[in-house]
Amino acid sequence: MDLFADDTEQVAKLVRYGRFADTPYAARLDTDHQGVWIDVPNGALYYAPYFFVPSASDALLRQFLQFDGFEGTDILAFDWRSVANVADLAFQNIDWQQDRITLYGKTHNLPRLTAWYGDHDCVYRYSGLTLTPKPWTAELDFIREQLATVCTCRFNSVLLNWYRDGRDHMSWHADDEVELGYHPTIASVSFGATRRFVLRRRDDHTQKLILPLYHGSVLIMAGALQQHWQHSVPKQAAVRTSRINLTFRTIHSPFG
Repeated sequence: MDLFADDTEQVAKLVRYGRFADTPYAARLDTDHQGVWIDVPNGALYYAPYFFVPSASDALLRQFLQFDGFEGTDILAFDWRSVANVADLAFQNIDWQQDRITLYGKTHNLPRLTAWYGDHDCVYRYSGLTLTPKPWTAELDFIREQLATVCTCRFNSVLLNWYRDGRDHMSWHADDEVELGYHPTIASVSFGATRRFVLRRRDDHTQKLILPLYHGSVLIMAGALQQHWQHSVPKQAAVRTSRINLTFRTIHSPFG
C-alpha cells in the first residue's frame, strides 16, 4: 500500500512568486515535493496538506478510535456525543483521558480528550497537568518513522488530542515548556475532519497565518516559533466529525 500522497502539482500551487499562497511570507517547495517550507518572522513551518494517502489515514484513524463493544459498521460515523463519558469506553489502542484543569479558581474538563505516549522517562507538564507516558504503540511508532523522512528529529514523545466535533477546541498557547528545550521542533499530524490551525504573533496579534489541516496532513513548527508565536484550534460549529491530532515532541529535561 502506498503511504504518501502524490499531490505534487497541488502542493506546488501553494507557492506563488516565492510567497506562500496570498500571504507576505516567503515559501519554497521542499525537495520531497510533498510540502512547502514557510518562512515567518522568528520561525519556520513545513506544511504538507496531503502527506499520507486517504487509505492509510483512514486505517490509522480507525485504530485510534476502536473500542470494545462497538457494533456499528464504521467507527468513524459513531456519535461520540451520545456517550456520557467517552473516557470510560474500553479503547483498544489508545488510552484516551478526559483531563480537568483549574483556571481562575474553577475546575473544568478540557474541551477535547488527550493521551500521552513516549519513552518511559518522558514525563510532561503543561497547564498544571502532569502526564506520565504510555509506551509506544506500533501505529504511533510507524508515524514517527515517517516523519524522519522530513526532519532529522528522533522524537521521544507524542501528545494526542481528540476533537470529537467542532465544539472541541484548543485555546491560544505556545508549546514553550522548559522540558521541550530551546527552539523546539514539533511535528503535528492530523487525521479526520479538517480544522483551522491559526497562528498569531505574540507581540502583534494582527499578524496571523491560518492553515487548514486536512486528513493526513503534516505541519512542522521549527526555529524560534514557540517563543514568538501562539497557535490555536478554534471552534467550528459546522464540523460534525472527529479529528485526531498528534504532536510529536522531544523531551530534553524529563521530570522524575
